Amino acid sequence: MNVLLVEDDASAARFVSQALREADYTVETVANGLSALGRGRSGGFDLILLDVMLPGMDGFDVCRRLRESGIAAPILLLTARDAIDDIVRGLDEGADDYLVKPFRVAELLARARAMLRRTDTSGGDSILRIADLSLDTASHVATRGETTIPLSGTESTLLAFLIRGKGRVLSRSKILEHVWQYDFGGNGNVLDVYIGYLRRKIDRGFTPQLIHTVRGVGFRLGVFDDR
Repeated sequence: MNVLLVEDDASAARFVSQALREADYTVETVANGLSALGRGRSGGFDLILLDVMLPGMDGFDVCRRLRESGIAAPILLLTARDAIDDIVRGLDEGADDYLVKPFRVAELLARARAMLRRTDTSGGDSILRIADLSLDTASHVATRGETTIPLSGTESTLLAFLIRGKGRVLSRSKILEHVWQYDFGGNGNVLDVYIGYLRRKIDRGFTPQLIHTVRGVGFRLGVFDDR
């Protein structure tokens, strides 16, 4: 697996790069935002580890421009900012996940494995359906009625889990464990962000609404009368 590591702290870059290579990843390291944008746009990376505080262009802008360029590789933001607004901004710019510094190498590697598993389309049914919504899990493209809806890898994985559990109430902890595959320590804000993304893409402007909140528990997918 090819990893692009974007980190301007030389000692941190060496440390993380060594840990990744020892875990059998091929690593390329760049130290500023402009270089990250150029290398990221060239493609060929299975995963991008992107520091937020970078010279020249910050990680938020790099992430947004990579997504605007059509780069679909999963992006993990490495940030010293743990404020919810900063985390949500990173996700809004197109990041798949975030890791707050300082972090343990074991957690970094676990999140890398989880993100790469989310992009693995081997096995299972490729096309999932409910009502007038279908999802191609191989291409990460949903269709609602006549509308084609491209999804990110994480959005696709979350929607697939909801469809496979259609009609059932899925707890927040179960969704987090399946989609992100590690312990959030009780912080499920990322789930709310991605549920919001899916609602805007597959529910807004369509009837009936398919994603339903079960307060205090989680979510369920289906056609229900929640009045």
